[in-house]
Amino acid sequence: MPPVYRLALPALCLSLILPCAFSVEAADPAPAAAEKPADEKPVERQPLLERSQEEAAALERKIPVQEQQQLQAGSDTFLALWKPANTADPKGAVIIIPGAGETVDWPQAIGPLRRQLPDAEWSSLSITLPDVQSDVIAPRIVEVTPPPKAPDAASKDSTTAAPIEQAAGGEAEVADKAIAETSDEQVKADAERIFARIDAAVAYAEQQSARSIVVLGHGTGAYWAARYLSERQPSQVEKFAMVAAQTPVAAKPGLAELTPTLKLPTADIFYKDKPLDRNAALERLQASKRLKGSAFSQVSLKALPGDSKAEQEQLVRRVRGWLNPQAAAN
Repeated sequence: MPPVYRLALPALCLSLILPCAFSVEAADPAPAAAEKPADEKPVERQPLLERSQEEAAALERKIPVQEQQQLQAGSDTFLALWKPANTADPKGAVIIIPGAGETVDWPQAIGPLRRQLPDAEWSSLSITLPDVQSDVIAPRIVEVTPPPKAPDAASKDSTTAAPIEQAAGGEAEVADKAIAETSDEQVKADAERIFARIDAAVAYAEQQSARSIVVLGHGTGAYWAARYLSERQPSQVEKFAMVAAQTPVAAKPGLAELTPTLKLPTADIFYKDKPLDRNAALERLQASKRLKGSAFSQVSLKALPGDSKAEQEQLVRRVRGWLNPQAAAN
């Protein structure tokens, strides 16, 4: 064999052996992958907390532990703050229901009332409401006026413009109807969750041997409380107070329809300086006058935007006077 071929032969053999070695090494991890348990599942993400749950968790680090109560409503566990009355003979318990975006210790109405009512011989129990989903899918309430057409375009496209506009209008109506139906269903779902929490609060107040139970709602919390009392009519609740009441965007019926149906003494506390609140309060008052034997009363307050402390003290005094009319008279 010539010398040239004798030198080239080892290089040729090496070039054939190396790719085979690499292919074997690459194939080695396969058996390890095959040994992975077949029943192993991918790690599931924990569901995100609701905004109300996150805020409650933050409050748990600030509020004294002895005031905190974890109440159960169906599958929901929620934070409530309990302060017993500062007397050996309490008059009862006030269940305080915050409005949308408010916590169990909100600086307007909720916190001042829950902390100071015990000095008026009433225990207080403020509760956390779940996030209301119905407001997110509320139907449209504002219609946008379409821009005017150019004269020449109107003359050229007059035969096709009307059918297109009618079709677009029909699609919008169908979409709005679907949104409204979905919103109604979500309002019912929201109501059931909220009612379950108020039920749990009433049960807790009973466990504390409350002689009388009063429900007080602030903002949209007043609406949900009124709806709860109208639909459930719990015999344990003897009085109801609304403070700066508001009806959620997607909720029906409104407060003016709900309040006359309540079969217990009801106080409607509103701020007369705010035109919208004043007009809504007047509507509720007129609706109550149409019924005989109505136990509906109103208390007007003056807003003090420059002095929040004085404004909250004014509210606490009015609520205490309504709860303890004899003491207020003296």
